Amino acid sequence: MLRRFSSRRKPLSGSFLNERLAGATGYDRIAGYFSSSILEVAGERIEGMAGKVRVVCNTELEPGDIVSARRAMAAQQQAWRKSESEAKGMPDRFRRLHDLLVSGKMEVRVVPDHAFGLIHGKAGVIQLADGGHTAFMGSANETRKAWSANYEMVWEDESAETVQWVQEEFDALWNSPAAFPLAQAVIEDIDRCARRTVVPADKWKNEPDPAAPIIESPVYRQAEGLWTHQKYFVHLAFEAHRSPHGARYVLADMVGLGKTIQLGMTALLMALWGDKPVMVIAPKPLLWQWQAELKTLLDLPSAVWNGRQWVDENEIAWPPEGARGIAKCPRRVGIVSQGLFSANTEAAKYLEGIKWEGVIVDEAHRCRRRNLRPGCETEPADSNNLMAWVRRLAENTHSLLLATATPVQIHPVEAWDLLSLLAVDREHVLGNTNSRWRKPNLCLPVVSGAKDMPADEADLWEWVRNPLPPSAEAKDFDIFRRSLGLTDDAAVARGADLNRLSRGDMQRLAALRESFGREHNPFIRHIVRRTRAFLETELNPETNLPWLEPVRVVLIGEGADDALQLTDYLHQAQQAAEDFTAALSHRVQSAGFLKTLLLRRMGSSIRAGHLTAKKMLETWGSAGTDEDDSDEEDEEPQPVSSDIKDLTAEERGHLERFVAILESNQSGDPKYDAVLRLLASGHDLSGNGWLAAGCIIFSQFYDSAVWLTERLSQETLPDEPIGLYAGSGRSALYRAGQRQSAERDELKRMVAEGELRLVVGTDAASEGLNLQRLGTLINLDLPWNPTRLEQRKGRIQRIGQRRDTVYVANLRYRGSVEDRVHALLSERLENICDIFGQLPDTLRDAWISVAEGDIIRAKKTIAAVPQKHPFALRYHRIEPVPWERCVVVLNKVERKKILSAGW
Repeated sequence: MLRRFSSRRKPLSGSFLNERLAGATGYDRIAGYFSSSILEVAGERIEGMAGKVRVVCNTELEPGDIVSARRAMAAQQQAWRKSESEAKGMPDRFRRLHDLLVSGKMEVRVVPDHAFGLIHGKAGVIQLADGGHTAFMGSANETRKAWSANYEMVWEDESAETVQWVQEEFDALWNSPAAFPLAQAVIEDIDRCARRTVVPADKWKNEPDPAAPIIESPVYRQAEGLWTHQKYFVHLAFEAHRSPHGARYVLADMVGLGKTIQLGMTALLMALWGDKPVMVIAPKPLLWQWQAELKTLLDLPSAVWNGRQWVDENEIAWPPEGARGIAKCPRRVGIVSQGLFSANTEAAKYLEGIKWEGVIVDEAHRCRRRNLRPGCETEPADSNNLMAWVRRLAENTHSLLLATATPVQIHPVEAWDLLSLLAVDREHVLGNTNSRWRKPNLCLPVVSGAKDMPADEADLWEWVRNPLPPSAEAKDFDIFRRSLGLTDDAAVARGADLNRLSRGDMQRLAALRESFGREHNPFIRHIVRRTRAFLETELNPETNLPWLEPVRVVLIGEGADDALQLTDYLHQAQQAAEDFTAALSHRVQSAGFLKTLLLRRMGSSIRAGHLTAKKMLETWGSAGTDEDDSDEEDEEPQPVSSDIKDLTAEERGHLERFVAILESNQSGDPKYDAVLRLLASGHDLSGNGWLAAGCIIFSQFYDSAVWLTERLSQETLPDEPIGLYAGSGRSALYRAGQRQSAERDELKRMVAEGELRLVVGTDAASEGLNLQRLGTLINLDLPWNPTRLEQRKGRIQRIGQRRDTVYVANLRYRGSVEDRVHALLSERLENICDIFGQLPDTLRDAWISVAEGDIIRAKKTIAAVPQKHPFALRYHRIEPVPWERCVVVLNKVERKKILSAGW
């Protein structure tokens, strides 16, 4: 019999669902969407059923998500948290749902969209109490709103033919190879929601679990949560912050391991715990990215100083209160540019006297000594402005965190310099003024393993006692402290305390000679560095899975024969560009970066080289000012001095020849053809092009990025939206050759939601941009600052990438400067990356040397990079932090009120 039900006439939950489920022995349900709220409508009937409830529903899993069951589980967890983000006040329904899932009375399977498309059809089969069956179809999903609040219609049919038809549909979805069971992590989160309690801020401070203010922030409820190594650092830093010493660490994780979220979460906890402000100091291009991530991932309000006024997370500009306006931030967390300090500005001076809860310095390797050369470790550091300012700020902050993927670029003393900043007014870092750890010429050979710890007991004690490691460092130090009556608040033991140690203590001290310099020294205790290789290979003992999902990178175009062949006329143009650079170098002794401008742009694309040469001939004074970013992001683009821009007849002749060659021959650009091949057919992607996997194409020059985007959109991919991601308001979206201005945030959203598969970006996209939705990357040019290579790759090889393998292609012209530098670096690149996590900035000088024809100087620059890692950093040790099980949640209103308070 066919029956029709409308919620306009009677509530469906009473007139249909509960009535049919009374005494039922089975319930198979196809639902586009499933929610725990169904238990508010039919919970008692479901719990009283003799048989099982089976629900198959949709999920927004992508094909890349289901390459392994583990990735499908992670995506499910994210989808669940989004759907149940407003879990407040509903503990009963979550407890009931958890009990049903754990007991096996209810089973849920999810099917990704790509398998059958969006599951928009809703139907079910109920095995009735009398042994019969009935089937139904309609608009209702398996939620409380659908059955009791929305306007819905349902058709019921008891005929055997209809029941069989619906059952076949259910079985096809339920038994599909693409269907996955509900993730265990989702079931555990349901249990957490059932036991959830909300506490006020003062109660949280009595028992400050870091998870309480974090577990329901967007990074958990709307994103993928945190990885264990991230939680480990946040927990480590917050515990230290609560101590009298404060947190003093260098976070030196490799690119792509989520340093910003770790630092931001620590800033959140600092701001909630204390009553003083928190300041983040970051490179100028990263200021807004910092603010965006704090807001979108942590629900943390903040304000950015834009040079004139504070701008909060809602883009509201706050008029400055007089000349000291920078000292009156409207939020507990303020974000300022490193340029304020590098330029020694008046605004920076107003920040000097503030007492800080915490100061965080991103890209802290920019705090450097000017006297960095062989033997410099024996000299006092000649600090640059940024380093000098951080030293002053360190005197007024409880906690200081420095973040850099390259704590050492050329010499180990650079790491000591960073520790010396942490050690300002903190004896627990490097000891007191008499400590041997305060003398880099003494301690660096010990740390690097070049020199053994002394055998003499009194001498050894001097190394161990000043500073004496905390009790938690190892059992030996706990015993020493108990023997001497020293708490962890005491950073240094006395030299005379050696006489108070027992015979057993002395034996322990002697045994430390072998391990202290390698395992317990201040560098090890205060520099936290995790490598991707370790996290992807070391197993979590609890799960027997790697700490981090491995993402393998396949490099294309690295062989000596893989460089792109130039045609005859392009060889002639290349020679003319080199002749111009050589002539300019003979006349001008400084400004190597500007002298090599034409070769750098020619190496990027023919179009960029052509435009640059014409500008040099017409208005040389502006040719160096239109890069998307200057090399040092917090400085203005370098002006072209008069001794360079006044071209000689010889130099002008070379430029005119260069332009004439390019304008008389229009046979195309080999790089464009290479990009087309990769996008269309790809490499090692089973014949599928890179466009299908999603692709980001990088160029260091805006001219090249615009040229490539326009040509792809006009000639080859008119139906494909293409994003141009650049700085200074120059981002755009192209369709069929038509340019439409676009905000960078909009482009990021389109990538994240799968609306945009192809992005062409300048190096404005190489820092702080998460593009893990994309699976391939093409470097149209090789950046002259080698650090950019790792930063670019880090956009796709990062936490959240759900592919097992990503592909990177490096394009270069055969015989070009890039090709020659690549040959010099190729033997060292892999080793350098393993040592430092990314390439040192100083290798950029090698490119300039090659462009100027000085191969010997280029080789010396490369050779100066240490062959061997100077420190055996120990933070490959990771301890699980089970925040996901936290049932205590900080009151959201109080949380926002505290964080929104100004300085």
